[in-house]
Amino acid sequence: MKKISIALDGPAGSGKSTVAKLVAQKFDYIYIDTGAMYRAITLKALQQNVDLSNERQLVDLAEQSDIQLQYLWEDGQSILHTILDGLDVSEAIRSIEVTNNVSVVASVAGVRDAMVRLQQAMAQSGGVVMDGRDIGTVVLPNAELKIFLTASVEERGKRRWLELKQKGIDVDLAELIEQIKKRDFIDSNREVNPLRQAEDALLLDTTEMTLEAVVERIVNLAKEKGAVLK
Repeated sequence: MKKISIALDGPAGSGKSTVAKLVAQKFDYIYIDTGAMYRAITLKALQQNVDLSNERQLVDLAEQSDIQLQYLWEDGQSILHTILDGLDVSEAIRSIEVTNNVSVVASVAGVRDAMVRLQQAMAQSGGVVMDGRDIGTVVLPNAELKIFLTASVEERGKRRWLELKQKGIDVDLAELIEQIKKRDFIDSNREVNPLRQAEDALLLDTTEMTLEAVVERIVNLAKEKGAVLK
């Protein structure tokens, strides 16, 4: 049975993680949340009061950190958890402070090098769905299926606002949209592995699409590439 690699790239709030998880479940593939890995390093840097402009310290932090993505059973279902140095930081890495600083940390070349090596090791056997900003271009350049997910900044802001609201976090929508615009600029203009669509990736604008429709579209594309539903 052929197991392919699926790369999902796109800007902040485009729904990559949610879509990737659901697609992985359809094929019984491993989901690798690369964003969570960069968030974990950002969280650690903030906790240790590391100067985020000190690239050497950030690289040392990344190289010395133990980051694992583990599936744990919760309420009868398997949930992906982010483990940093033996501690579950799945909730902590989603804080506003981490969100506002992760693009800065992720723009450091040495940090990206350390994370890319780890991501490639996780995906070496195939049967993975990986999402991020440089998956199709850098991490998995030979992935059988590459998708670039996007949506209007207003729609992305609204989705993130609803997500935070459901968690009981009150954030101003207009401020959130501005933060996403800032992240877009940093991610797209960084010197190392900037956010961009791979030449062989399919552009999928989800602004007017339901989550179910997006997942169905990608599942069908994966089946065309040889992936088999579980």
